[in-house]
Amino acid sequence: MNPAWFADLGNGQFRNPILYADYSDPDVVRVGEDFYMTASSFNSSPGLPILHSKDLVNWTVIAYAIDRLPDSYEAVRHGEGVWAPSIRYHDGKFWIFFSAPDEGIYMTNAQNAAGPWSPLHMVKEVKGWIDPCPLWDEDGSAYLVHAFAKSRTGIKSKLKICPMRPDGTALLGDGEMIFDGTEHHPTIEGPKLYKRNGYYYIFAPAGGVPIGWQTILRSKQIMGPYEDKIVLHQGDSPINGPHQGGYVELDSGEAWFLHFQDREAYGRIVHLQPMSWENDWPVMGIDTNGDGIGEPVLIHAKPNVGREYPFAVPETSDDFDAPSLGLQWQWQANYRKEWYSLTANPGSLRLYAQQLPNHSATLYESPNVLCQKFPAPVFTATTKLSLQHMAEQDLAGLTVFGHAYRYTALQKTDLGSKLVFVEGSGNKESSSEEITETVAVPYGIHEIYLRVDIELEASCMFAYSWDGASYSSIGGVFEAVPGGWVGAKLGLFCLNKGEVTSPGYVDIDWFQVD
Repeated sequence: MNPAWFADLGNGQFRNPILYADYSDPDVVRVGEDFYMTASSFNSSPGLPILHSKDLVNWTVIAYAIDRLPDSYEAVRHGEGVWAPSIRYHDGKFWIFFSAPDEGIYMTNAQNAAGPWSPLHMVKEVKGWIDPCPLWDEDGSAYLVHAFAKSRTGIKSKLKICPMRPDGTALLGDGEMIFDGTEHHPTIEGPKLYKRNGYYYIFAPAGGVPIGWQTILRSKQIMGPYEDKIVLHQGDSPINGPHQGGYVELDSGEAWFLHFQDREAYGRIVHLQPMSWENDWPVMGIDTNGDGIGEPVLIHAKPNVGREYPFAVPETSDDFDAPSLGLQWQWQANYRKEWYSLTANPGSLRLYAQQLPNHSATLYESPNVLCQKFPAPVFTATTKLSLQHMAEQDLAGLTVFGHAYRYTALQKTDLGSKLVFVEGSGNKESSSEEITETVAVPYGIHEIYLRVDIELEASCMFAYSWDGASYSSIGGVFEAVPGGWVGAKLGLFCLNKGEVTSPGYVDIDWFQVD
């Protein structure tokens, strides 16, 4: 079955984006013949995805570095949680540092990228220090660079470096401000710290997510002063805001830069740029207009890693035959094992009806929504639900989720079953929903097929079927929108809107993306 999106063109070339999915704020590291990537996961659990590739083009998710966030993430906290991680390999271990903007800077490490990863360690309890990245120097000393969230600190467009214990467990003092981008590089953030050929380098995006550029800072001294240069921007290309990511060097002598592009409802999708060095400055992309600054490539020869590797893409479809959830799935908050089962009815995912959180009446605040990312610009997602075990006031269905969202769901009432189409929206202050269409469930129907078609630009149309062959549309066209710093998501759920614990559940036979 063809994936919804693939980057490997099969002729020695690749196309961008290499991942048409929301792997926001990516960072990458090479260890031998293997490449590993991680990305922001915000409030979702499990969090900190670990992706693996042999050629920087074909990627799969192999693990998550954290199973759950601190206990305060039992509730949905849209847009908070894991921000802009960095991944490094040092002293025989993989290391990830990230900031939760309201809690502080955390670290986890592992001997194997596939895990197990160590329990989260709080490196620095602090509000608003974000986007941390470590560096271990040749003399054994260690450092951490970070940016600031103005919403928490009042500081913006500045970077700071702190000495750090070599074991990564604590910072040694409050460090020094080493760069102020207020005038020429506003909103500089997401720094990645490297050392090469006697220079310290900070790769940092500036100018804001939708329209910004990639800045390089360099200095012979870790604490500066740093000189700056813009090395990648949109220019005449169609790729807006190409920035924020990491680079790797290959045994073949090539270098490559991996970064995101903000595509609104599709999230921050991942691109790969050829890179080289001139006069100890990185050169990224291709300077097509002669302005001295690189622009993103759309199609390019694949990285020279010495051989060809098979096609690989992150999973999307799931027949629920495995003993654990596929790695494409994440919950909206710290999950509980009692929410679901893959063994109660082998070959199906059973979602047990969960009551809405206190003081909430909408899906927007429900932690037990099982989500995955949009995987492509155009695709269809279809799922089959078995309904005979739902209880009164249970609600189970399929959603396209963001700050504005839609879902179609079967609802059990004291008068029987009905299919509803719901329009909802939410923010940090409130959320609301409205049923805008209702369809009676025919007598004797115990299964339903739900579908959503996604067209350019994230235009969504829901449909349903009683037999899996003939589909009827429900609701109008919905233009999907992002959520809290994330792209829109596909979601499955089973809720109960009653006052008592429900014994009901829904069995989901499969979920198919085409």
